[in-house]
Amino acid sequence: MFLPYPVIEQLSPVQVEDWEQHFAGSHHERPRSIEEGIWRRTQDPANREQSGWSEDADGRRRIVHYRYQYGLDYTFPVPRLVLSDLYLYCSITAPEAEIEDYSNAIEGWLAQGRWRQKPDGWHRGDLRFAISRYDDHPQDERADRVTPPGFRTLDVTFTSEGYEVSRTVRNLPWDVLAGGIRVKDQRGEPTITEDLSGLLDYLPFQVEIGCGTSIEAGIPPLHYLHKVYRVTARRDNALTQSHAFTMSPAADTLVQEMLVDPKTKAPELVKMFSACFVADPTDAHHALKALHDSGHMIGPVITHNFDLLPARVGLNEVFVRRYDQKIPPVPLYDEAKALLVVGLHADRRSVQARARAKGMKVFYVDPEGLMENGAFKEYPIEGAQTGDVVVRQPATDALGRLCELLKITY
Repeated sequence: MFLPYPVIEQLSPVQVEDWEQHFAGSHHERPRSIEEGIWRRTQDPANREQSGWSEDADGRRRIVHYRYQYGLDYTFPVPRLVLSDLYLYCSITAPEAEIEDYSNAIEGWLAQGRWRQKPDGWHRGDLRFAISRYDDHPQDERADRVTPPGFRTLDVTFTSEGYEVSRTVRNLPWDVLAGGIRVKDQRGEPTITEDLSGLLDYLPFQVEIGCGTSIEAGIPPLHYLHKVYRVTARRDNALTQSHAFTMSPAADTLVQEMLVDPKTKAPELVKMFSACFVADPTDAHHALKALHDSGHMIGPVITHNFDLLPARVGLNEVFVRRYDQKIPPVPLYDEAKALLVVGLHADRRSVQARARAKGMKVFYVDPEGLMENGAFKEYPIEGAQTGDVVVRQPATDALGRLCELLKITY
């Protein structure tokens, strides 16, 4: 695999301007030219169905952390959007015999992928690969965690040539791990209504959005990344349950795919960022802008999305899908009487909980389900509480109707 890797071969002048305005530079609250994801999967009684925990089987762990740097490349007659640097880290803890088998398999994949060993590690094209085995992982020693008897840990790292990743970045997945597993919210008995007419009694309001608005814009749902990075069991494996965590080395095909043929894997790695970049704001985003301009919605959009679609219609954003802060600060205004939550399944950053504590009414817009393999699969909002209001509609429909009720055009 050679870098820079082309994501979009030819950008239009409008796309170049979009990049320079919204993605480039360091003046944003986060580096928007970087895509990053972290998953840490551990066995615990609370996730026994997904992790396979039992009193006799405990101690498996899998961590995946990726961080990609994108940019514009002008070496060709037309500018291209490219992946300029790559960092992909995987750590898996399992019984010693499985780690040994996995190590042997990696040796075979290195040979199959024609990697060359040099003093500083393995090389193929512009990628470097490193492997480390531990009886007791340094990060476990750092956190005073005990490795279960008979278990070992294997770490692998893919980096682009010359890409230096800071210690702070390398520590991120372990800092997230130290925060413990997320305890799911318990749903109350929210009121189900046909539209947001009840919100008219709670103006002005603030907005928090999740991936529902992104999906409507044609961006893959976040579980697409679970597939790419093999976070959950593949559906075509009849021996595993759907959505079970990938916990054993034998079930983890990500490293094999990257070693045997990284060029074939690369389009999957960059698809999410590419889709975010080429997506256009939907009517839902334009409706939010109209609601903001009319004074009914106040404050920035509290967003978990990295597509920048609200910013591209002229709205300010506060990005809360962060790894350096478990509960990032959000601006909840004293004059705001409600929080409107659009297309977000779980209150992972406690934004809604903090809004309720502040006395704000919480409204949800969410179909509470999605189409999967031609059938509608229920996907209830996790923590909607008694006293909250749920409108089971797509964002575009519900926000469009709200604008009608308020006699706002957009």
